[in-house]
Amino acid sequence: MTATRYLYLARHAEATPDETGLTPAGRRQAELLGHRLRDGGRRLDAVWHGPLPRAAETARIVAALVGVVPAEAAEAGDYVPSRDQLPAAYQGFVDQFGDDDGDRLAERAIERFTGPAGGDAERHELVVTHAFTVGWLLRHALDAAPWRWLTVNQGNAALSVIRYAPDRPPSVLVHNDTRHLPDELRWTGFPDALRV
Repeated sequence: MTATRYLYLARHAEATPDETGLTPAGRRQAELLGHRLRDGGRRLDAVWHGPLPRAAETARIVAALVGVVPAEAAEAGDYVPSRDQLPAAYQGFVDQFGDDDGDRLAERAIERFTGPAGGDAERHELVVTHAFTVGWLLRHALDAAPWRWLTVNQGNAALSVIRYAPDRPPSVLVHNDTRHLPDELRWTGFPDALRV
């Protein structure tokens, strides 16, 4: 049997400049995300996070509030998901990241986190990850060109939700929702030009 999976995606909260953890503002963002998920009326079945400290710390804070033990997943890491069909305008930006096995990790992320859930009960899973991986999974849900992950910006501790129902295409229910954050914490992670 298969059941509907709700995949909650969150970019890690604001990191310190050396990226070894979260800033005080980032810890507050993670707490507020945890409160939102806890108080939202649905119990999370799993909390996954990438291996880097900023994602792991965000996941620990959220998981403690929602009562789930977090688990690390390499495919929730920080990598370039695809260089396939990349328009020339983006080449220089992507080249700065080097070759990081991103194609393989991106395919594993699709295999692990997408599609309906096995069994007969709905699943609600949170993946605390990075901007590129959130963009990749949203691009996949929308069946967009492989390079479109690069055009989807993510705020720190912003929430996106994808529904994978049996026998239906995926539905992006929410993208980059920051209503759980006060104004002073809402725009971290965005380029200055995108702040409104």
